[in-house]
Amino acid sequence: MMSVPPLFPAIFLDRDGTLMEEVHYCRDPALVRLFPRVNDSLRALQKAGFKNIIITNQSGIGRGKITLPEYHAVHSRLLELIGPDLIAATYFCPDTPAVDSLRRKPAPGMLLEAARELSIDLARSWFVGDKAIDIQCGHAAGTRAVLVQTGYGNAQSVANAEFVTADFARATELILAHS
Repeated sequence: MMSVPPLFPAIFLDRDGTLMEEVHYCRDPALVRLFPRVNDSLRALQKAGFKNIIITNQSGIGRGKITLPEYHAVHSRLLELIGPDLIAATYFCPDTPAVDSLRRKPAPGMLLEAARELSIDLARSWFVGDKAIDIQCGHAAGTRAVLVQTGYGNAQSVANAEFVTADFARATELILAHS
């Protein structure tokens, strides 16, 4: 009899405006600034059994505003500031909004890909982001979602999020209380 691998809950995280300060088409690693308590929040989520997974649209690549090596340099700096072993994986989509893409948020392609590759239980997972498309993406994949009011969050509609909160640290508290 073949055994089924266990499924894990995940926290899917938008990157820019959620974990780090929004920098329009960030191409310089020196501009990466984490929001307060990001490291502690990721650690608490991981300790509670969640896999932390970054899901990020990076249309600046498709638009020619940043290069793939620049994206990787910025992302490497982010991971360095976050610390080792707190992010299980990162999925990014370089497609522009004009491209018919199954991966670009709000489409759930990157979440579905992560669920297959990392044995994720989407029904026990959450998406945290600063845009309505993040909430839509999470819901389309079957997760619950939290809109943070950092980045573009203050300019977004509630978008049917389960919670709307000030920042990722507060989102973490709510997720842990409701999981």
